[in-house]
Amino acid sequence: MTYRVQLDNGLRIVGEEIESIRSVSLGIWVRTGSRYEAPSENGISHFLEHMFFKGTHRYSAKDLAHLFDDLGGQINAFTAKEYTCFYARVLDEHFAIALDTLADMLLGSTFAPIEIEKEKRVVIEEIHMYEDTPDELVMDLIADGVYGNHPLGYTILGREENLQRFTREDLLSYVGRHYQPSNMVIAVAGHVDQAMVVREVERLFGDMERVGEEPCKLSVPPFYRGVTVREKDIEQVHICLASPGYPAGRDELYPLLLLNNMLGGTQSSRLFQEIREERGMAYSVYSFHTGYQDAGMFGVYVGTSPETAEQVLELVQSVCDGMWQSKLTNEELEKAKRQVKGALMLGLESSGSRMSRIAKNELLLGRDVPIEETIAGIEAVTPEAVQAVAKQVLSSGFAVAAVGPLAGIDLEGSVKVCASS
Repeated sequence: MTYRVQLDNGLRIVGEEIESIRSVSLGIWVRTGSRYEAPSENGISHFLEHMFFKGTHRYSAKDLAHLFDDLGGQINAFTAKEYTCFYARVLDEHFAIALDTLADMLLGSTFAPIEIEKEKRVVIEEIHMYEDTPDELVMDLIADGVYGNHPLGYTILGREENLQRFTREDLLSYVGRHYQPSNMVIAVAGHVDQAMVVREVERLFGDMERVGEEPCKLSVPPFYRGVTVREKDIEQVHICLASPGYPAGRDELYPLLLLNNMLGGTQSSRLFQEIREERGMAYSVYSFHTGYQDAGMFGVYVGTSPETAEQVLELVQSVCDGMWQSKLTNEELEKAKRQVKGALMLGLESSGSRMSRIAKNELLLGRDVPIEETIAGIEAVTPEAVQAVAKQVLSSGFAVAAVGPLAGIDLEGSVKVCASS
């Protein structure tokens, strides 16, 4: 059973009671991330994610680490472009103390100057590690190339020069503007009843002052199709192609979900079979879609040797063209439906997956999406609908990003790249 409750101060509680398990997953989701940052602030959302673990008026950073270990639970956090999440997974009997601890972190962190300086060094090392991970770096490059100076093009980790400038006052100012109750969703899934969840959330968060509405007005991003490269002396060339996708909540996401499955989402997908299995030209090749509140990106990633990069890109282009130029069979579509529904249902066996699902639906769509609605949407997709979406997404050319030894590789000549739009 799912439920939704809104407190007087605007904070929303979404939950799902699951009687058949003993665990509880809870998350505090905040509508803030790199998309909500000014250029001079880029990286502050992620840095704050770190700093909330660095001590409160009640607990030191070491105390926080030991507390959840002693409970036998898990606690962590992550920052995305449009939200930040602090989450825990514990036995049902430890739900109250887990929520209490997360609340203390968000409402009672001290942001001690000595901890700020220590954590700056940690995050700088994280940035350096990211620079040494080309398959992740290329994803930042494609976002930068596609969205340009729009905040969706900013990196989540931010720039090192920004990080060095952040002060305790900067952190407190950002928290005051963005960590307000109307900007937060608390999601709970597992073996805990609604009455207890609402009671504990009201006790801990009910006195938060409602400061205002959404801290900044979002602007719809552009989508530039061009080539963005980063030379690196490494063994492989890491390439990402991207085209416009769909925002969260659009009906076209159902055929796009199946298109992604058939094109590059599984080991039996067309890209995987053609490039890895038939030709042995890549270890990793896949397609993906990322949906934001008002935009989307559909993409293909492949890592290959410099010698085969152009041929691999030509194959990617050919396989993508085939998705909209040739009629799909009912058999291929039904297989994709089984795979997508199977992955969806298996994911629901995890309280963490259920918690994330209801939280994202509330944040991005403002409502719960019953699993029955999702299954019905998948079942209703026809071959013609997939082909129509494939034509819309794949026929107008790509933006390209590449990392690696790129000398002599003709990226634009190997794949269809359109002028900026």
